[in-house]
Amino acid sequence: MDYKVNMNIRLMTPKDKEEVLKMMRVFYDSDAVQHAAPDAILEKDIDDCVSTLPFVEGYILEENGKIAGYSMIAFSYSTEYGGICIWIEDIYIKPEYQGRGFATKLFRFIEEKYNNIAVRYRLELEKNNVHAKKSYQKNGYAPLDYLEMTKEL
Repeated sequence: MDYKVNMNIRLMTPKDKEEVLKMMRVFYDSDAVQHAAPDAILEKDIDDCVSTLPFVEGYILEENGKIAGYSMIAFSYSTEYGGICIWIEDIYIKPEYQGRGFATKLFRFIEEKYNNIAVRYRLELEKNNVHAKKSYQKNGYAPLDYLEMTKEL
């Protein structure tokens, strides 16, 4: 199906908080993540995205002026690759907007925006999230054979 739409990606602003929180709640209550996060954490994530904190940014995906989804990215340093690693932390596209190329547009946007500082782009997904895996692979992402470990505080 050919969609004649105006897709836009912009920085998240404080006025987006209520709608982003609703989308995050859906995302974090789904099988796409290992555990649900409490609203207080999600609200802090949004607040950090719209603040001057240099480690995280939030983006709004729009279609014809209506919010279609959101994404959050975080920054780290990769000693293995000798430079900045862009972590694509969250990608959520509302069901009615899926399959229209938003993920591809988001990847291109991020990769163009950070092409002169990033040495690596990373993301995580649940092993059973076949739809996301296909989308990511279509956009050049490949599985990484590291076993990740975490210590929660």
